[in-house]
Amino acid sequence: MQSEYIIEMLNIRKEFPGIVANDNITLQLRRGEIHALLGENGAGKSTLMSVLFGLYQPEAGQIKKNGEVVKINNPNDATALNIGMVHQHFKLVDVFTVLDNIILGAEDTKLGFLQKKQARQKVQALSEKYKLHVDLDAKVEDITVGMQQRTEILKMLYRDNEILIFDEPTAVLTPQEIDELMEIMRGFAKEGKSILFITHKLNEIMAVADRCTVLRKGKYVGTVDIKDTDKQSLSNMMVGRPVQLQVQKEEAKPADVILDVKGLTVASKTSKKNAVNDVTFQVRAGEIVCIAGIDGNGQSELVYGLTGLEKASAGTVTLCGKDISHASVKKRSQTGLSHIPEDRHKHGLVLDDTLENNIVLQSFEDPRFQKMGFIKRDAVREYAEKIIGQYDVRSGQGPITISRSMSGGNQQKAIIGREIDRENPLLIAVQPTRGLDVGAIEYIHSQLVAQRDSGKAVLLVSLELDEVMNVSDRILVMYEGEIVGELDPKTTTVQELGLYMAGAKRM
Repeated sequence: MQSEYIIEMLNIRKEFPGIVANDNITLQLRRGEIHALLGENGAGKSTLMSVLFGLYQPEAGQIKKNGEVVKINNPNDATALNIGMVHQHFKLVDVFTVLDNIILGAEDTKLGFLQKKQARQKVQALSEKYKLHVDLDAKVEDITVGMQQRTEILKMLYRDNEILIFDEPTAVLTPQEIDELMEIMRGFAKEGKSILFITHKLNEIMAVADRCTVLRKGKYVGTVDIKDTDKQSLSNMMVGRPVQLQVQKEEAKPADVILDVKGLTVASKTSKKNAVNDVTFQVRAGEIVCIAGIDGNGQSELVYGLTGLEKASAGTVTLCGKDISHASVKKRSQTGLSHIPEDRHKHGLVLDDTLENNIVLQSFEDPRFQKMGFIKRDAVREYAEKIIGQYDVRSGQGPITISRSMSGGNQQKAIIGREIDRENPLLIAVQPTRGLDVGAIEYIHSQLVAQRDSGKAVLLVSLELDEVMNVSDRILVMYEGEIVGELDPKTTTVQELGLYMAGAKRM
């Protein structure tokens, strides 16, 4: 008789130095269901899925497929069992094309020659069927994060997988892309594919999942049917306390202009058009200005132009009255700019260094942390411990944890703590709550508001409509490299915002 469950993970235990990531966890996936796995950052969700995908070996417990015990020693074993995974931090080769990434490791060959034509036809058929449109000949380094994710999903489908694991799949997507992904997931489930979906976004679980299993600090809390629950009770199960889902803040009191941007233009790496075209705006002390828009409309390049990661081809950037248009990244940082970057791995952390070194990355020349060129180790450690405690950065070995080994959400909290604590007049926060759970989001939002209230200027770049509407005092909408509207969150609607974002409306 066929088992009711296609996959069962029974009493799984997985340990890392200083931490039990999975403490006796049981998870059962029915065939054809969308099963959400919910938990705070560092609750052990990704670890559990990495055990299923063969990236880690558990210390105890067993995995069954269709009622039979299976041994998954590596991802190739998982692929042979038709298990596929889209990782939170994509596993793509930047310099390869989209097509090469999709077929990598599963190439069709004939007499040792790559059969690319057949592969291309198969990928095109999949992309039509599931509406996953990507440019197969573009290099991965040149496409948006949303497109990279589609590439990962196509990679999984190309291998004919029937059990699909999505690890935080919406962390990097726009609202429209999220809706499309939900549709795609429903389509997979209708076809009888079984989906495990790691997330901590409650409205997505309510919209798409059949059942939800909650983990907290590495332990199993329970499994609930979505039709019998609501967002508030799920967030209580996940955090272990009631959470404020609304941002609490007073009226803004804007003062002097801190950031003054005039005619900023940044060339595009992928097309002849400018990525940022003649953009002019100001951010004042005591306000949060949010740049909203669909991913890939020049927000990233705008931030690169402001922070010095890319050279602007025209225009001026003035910070606290000083022209920093041609200053280096370091000079801008010293003039008074803090930056929470969009890509925490590429621009936020030195992954193979310790947490404490990452926390003083920009300030180790400060007299607090060095004397005559020698780093004061004790001062660095003490400061790192302060930030770790204040921002609840969960790490197996405290300040000496290697940054790469931490969960994505905890890496993010470390960067946010470091940047906010530098007390600069301007904070540029790009997707600051990306990949964070409701408890951490609540804290970060309150920190952004506190920065504003202490007289700092905050430039927030966000793809989360809730965040845009809730946190900002003014909204600037970017579309195709230009600012097409300035909206007041108190008087506008999400629908109107969506029209500006899609380019259907402009001021």
